[in-house]
Amino acid sequence: MSDAREVPTIRLEREPRIPGAPGRVATLWLDRPPLNVLDLAALESLDATLAAVQEDPDLRDLQMLFVRGAGDRAFSAGVAVEDHVPERVGAMLDTFHGALARLGELPAVTVAAVGGWCLGGGMELAMACDLRVATGAARFGQPEIDVGCYPPFAAALYPRCMPPGLAAELILTGRHLSAEQAERAGLLSWGVTDEDLDAKIEQVALELTAKSPAVTALTVKALRAARRLPFDRALAESERIYKEELAQTADLREGIEAFLDKRPPRWQGR
Repeated sequence: MSDAREVPTIRLEREPRIPGAPGRVATLWLDRPPLNVLDLAALESLDATLAAVQEDPDLRDLQMLFVRGAGDRAFSAGVAVEDHVPERVGAMLDTFHGALARLGELPAVTVAAVGGWCLGGGMELAMACDLRVATGAARFGQPEIDVGCYPPFAAALYPRCMPPGLAAELILTGRHLSAEQAERAGLLSWGVTDEDLDAKIEQVALELTAKSPAVTALTVKALRAARRLPFDRALAESERIYKEELAQTADLREGIEAFLDKRPPRWQGR
């Protein structure tokens, strides 16, 4: 298998440069600089690329997927305005939301690495990831209200993952958040300088790939259920995953035995 795959406007790249995690880390690049605008063709490419990640046996061991924007001006300035018109909006929403659903089904931990503008559909894509790291130059916002529409995915997701008042303010006013404001609001896992972004990505990759791949995949499965289900159903699903899936793994037993033996665990990934 090649280390890089080319799909129009979207590029999936393995990360051999990260030592200690061969074959387990990849980066999905939004490759349409300077603003990485997601028109319908780009959204179709995004969906096709994520489908390949789901289905390719060579990517079965993927443990982490970083999502980044090419260039230094933007993660993504969002979905193309011309694709919001009535005759195209159905295809645009179906394709975009289908891609976000695929992202949420991956067993890999997903991390948005944001520099520059992160607006509209770009912010929705970043917030759909499990974790986020951003540079001080990052700016977040949902400006759809200013062109006479609103972001359906954000309207459904944001009240679940940020204070409802902040979600309403972002969507109703279209105002931007600085990286510092986003971090204070709990939207970021890490804030870094522009110069430290690559180093932080490597650090996060090494930290998370040191965990059991099997346990990590089941943990993100439970966490994602909590984002889409009411609490009682999310708790029931989390307990089901623990009892029926996690408890059957060799790595759960290995983790307990290693702790009791006072030694590092030797993960088997199953």
